[in-house]
Amino acid sequence: MQSAPVTKYRPFPPVDLPNRQWPNRTITRAPIWCSVDLRDGNQALAQPMSVEEKLEYFEMLVKIGFKEIEVGFPSASQIEFDFCRRLIEENRIPADVWIQILCQCREDLITRSLEALHGAKRVIFHLYNSTSPAQRRYVFNAERPAIRDIATHAVSFLKSRMAPLVAQGTHIRLEYSPESFTSTELDFALEVCEAVTDIWQPTTAEKIILNLPATVEYATPNVHADQIEWMCTHLTRRDRTIISLHTHNDRGTGVAATELGMLAGADRVEGTLFGNGERTGNLDIVTVALNLYTHGIHPDLDFSDINDIREVYERCTRLEVPARQPYAGELVFTAFSGSHQDAIKKSWDTRKSTEPWDVLYIPIDPADVGRSYKAIIRINSQSGKGGVAYVLEHEFGYQLPKLMHKEIGRLINDLADATGRELTAPEIHDAFQQEYLQRTAPVVLETFKTTERNSTVKCDAKISIDGQARKLTAEGNGPIDAFVRALAETALPKFEVLSYAEHSLGKGAEARAVSYIQVKTERGHTLFGAGVDTNIELASIKAIVSALNRTLAKR
Repeated sequence: MQSAPVTKYRPFPPVDLPNRQWPNRTITRAPIWCSVDLRDGNQALAQPMSVEEKLEYFEMLVKIGFKEIEVGFPSASQIEFDFCRRLIEENRIPADVWIQILCQCREDLITRSLEALHGAKRVIFHLYNSTSPAQRRYVFNAERPAIRDIATHAVSFLKSRMAPLVAQGTHIRLEYSPESFTSTELDFALEVCEAVTDIWQPTTAEKIILNLPATVEYATPNVHADQIEWMCTHLTRRDRTIISLHTHNDRGTGVAATELGMLAGADRVEGTLFGNGERTGNLDIVTVALNLYTHGIHPDLDFSDINDIREVYERCTRLEVPARQPYAGELVFTAFSGSHQDAIKKSWDTRKSTEPWDVLYIPIDPADVGRSYKAIIRINSQSGKGGVAYVLEHEFGYQLPKLMHKEIGRLINDLADATGRELTAPEIHDAFQQEYLQRTAPVVLETFKTTERNSTVKCDAKISIDGQARKLTAEGNGPIDAFVRALAETALPKFEVLSYAEHSLGKGAEARAVSYIQVKTERGHTLFGAGVDTNIELASIKAIVSALNRTLAKR
């Protein structure tokens, strides 16, 4: 990097827009969406999709709900041409879907593109030419009038040559893009767009689409919004124009630029699923659409099975959705932080289904996009007690008493520290069972039965201590009290029961009972034991033995 001061680069100039309105507006509806996955995203792949893969991808886009789909650049290659023909000849395009094709402002390419469209019902013919000063200087070596003439001549040529298709029933709409719009002087971008519109002669019923692309993202999102609002307020036929956005992500703010562009007056958004595209990619439509959804605005796109969409995307493009990609990434509904886990669990447990979604750290219900609740909290050495309790409850059904959370959390954290990695749910379950349910030393419960005597309960138990059998008997106000009194007659450490909780584990004929007993030792230490049995009484007695064995293990 250059040392300060940085003279190699220059700041992007601001837009003179003293009465800008977009900062005070609110998005209230979804835009018109256009997927450009099959062209912009496909051409960015190291191994472009085959025709069969593109057909599968097209069907997925239709299922999601896209009504405008850019299917390719049929004049650029034979595979693009063939794909367009197959869609049309095999009647794969639903009646309410517009296919869009891209074409440079050249007569031969326009002619070839029209050949690819024979038999199509609804077509958006997307013409573009570069307009920025750098393009004019380095690529075309031309001044403004010549660049404007490229656009207007192409539109005139298209109008003159599309008549046979229109006569056969093809409905053609025009989309025009001054490529590198955001790098073009606004007055010249307006001049070219107005000249194109003059020739096309749109109406309020048959509007022209003026696409204003941030072909390379150079400015902050607020400057992009200023550029869009400037165009919206200076167009002479705004009521006959659909303003379309096509942002890229070179600065990492493609989503923000699009959302502010919508505030600035844009009607339509082009982008790709998960932001696939040249360099850092196109706009991620999934993110913008679900951002709207989390604000109570239906995006008119269906991402309720985001896992399936992601699978098709990854298989056809040979790309991977990053683990932290909004809404679709593997880890976006996952919390490792202990404080986050605790907050998630508390807010999740207390929420009511009739109230607006308000679970801490999770802005969208994972179920709305087909994600699983099971993946929300995962455990490593940074995790807390709430996260461990969540996993044990939602994966295995153990509803641990709140006072027990800290104890089990410390145990699992120590295990995670020792392994140096994330722990799986089965590993957490195994650790819980080994610590609480499977301890068989030094005390083993052999038999236990009770007899009611008026207002008391008598217990008769057989235990072994370090392999030595002992018979115990005592009376108490219940089975637990009687067993504790019986144990007090032995040389085992004395303790008192502080709390008791139980619940069923599973349903139906295979349901079992699980009990949790908190005890306080004669040295003042408190800890829990747990027991599981088909008999609730035996489950609680096993929990006492569990606590006793854990007490002896810590001596």
